[in-house]
Amino acid sequence: MIPSRIHLAPMEGLMDAPLRTLVTAVGGYDLCTSEFVRVTPQRLPDRVFHRFGPELSHASATPSGTPFRIQLLGSDPEFMALNALTAVRLGSPSIDLNFGCPAKTVNKSQGGSILLKQTALIHRITRTVRDALPAHIALTVKMRLGYDDPSVCVDNALAFEDAGASELVVHARTKTDAYRPPAHWHYLRDIREALAIPVVANGEVWTREDWQRCYESSGCEQLMIGRGAVARPDLAMQLKDPDFTPWSWTDYLDALMRYWELLSDMLARHECNDAYRIIRIKQWLNQSQRGFDQGPSLFNAVKRLRAADEVYATISAAQRLTR
Repeated sequence: MIPSRIHLAPMEGLMDAPLRTLVTAVGGYDLCTSEFVRVTPQRLPDRVFHRFGPELSHASATPSGTPFRIQLLGSDPEFMALNALTAVRLGSPSIDLNFGCPAKTVNKSQGGSILLKQTALIHRITRTVRDALPAHIALTVKMRLGYDDPSVCVDNALAFEDAGASELVVHARTKTDAYRPPAHWHYLRDIREALAIPVVANGEVWTREDWQRCYESSGCEQLMIGRGAVARPDLAMQLKDPDFTPWSWTDYLDALMRYWELLSDMLARHECNDAYRIIRIKQWLNQSQRGFDQGPSLFNAVKRLRAADEVYATISAAQRLTR
């Protein structure tokens, strides 16, 4: 089974604009989403949306043409709606709402998956945003199975649908499951059978074989890939094209160096500092340990380095060894 659509997940602290540029350029992705924009009781300035989504200035698409949209996270219905309108004014063709983030700091401030304990509130947030948006702007939702109890997943999913969501992405774990395997894909079948809107599977798909098991268990024809897309930037192409030749370690290192260049361009434009550049490279290398046999060795060589020139030299040396 080839997925009918593949979404690139909006991973906070990892999937920034340069990495979206690289991963979508490999091919296979039909849609990508910003890291969440945290909504507080205020109208956020335009620059915040442009920082999280520079694609807004380029017809809301990555350089390779993959459509892009903004994701919002928050618990105040009125300010979620107000900031959704700002995102649309700036060019976001649809709006995604985050009810899945498991981070403790986010949950403590009443954002993300903690709200799955309050079905009435998530309905109100979604309905308020839907009512504020123009009719042609789609509103979608990303959720987990629940906070600590997956039995609420169908009730919450029905609340989102009733409130006007046109599509639902479900990470097949609870908040308390965090990212520990397995993903409980069978719950997605229950959700899909209860809803009329499309349900997109998410969680623990790293290979073609994982996707096949996910499809058989959930029945979902659409897939959102998160950490698997970072571990294997070519994963979407592997799933969509049976004849696609998977990346080699050399291909990955070439992409890693390109990521360094894109981050360096951000640094030159004063859009990030050197610590950001080093942290993002280490985060991507950390995920590569799942995708490539050589990943652990390079990550261990880089993880304690603090100077940018040392990080660059270490990656360059690894790249030369593949020539």
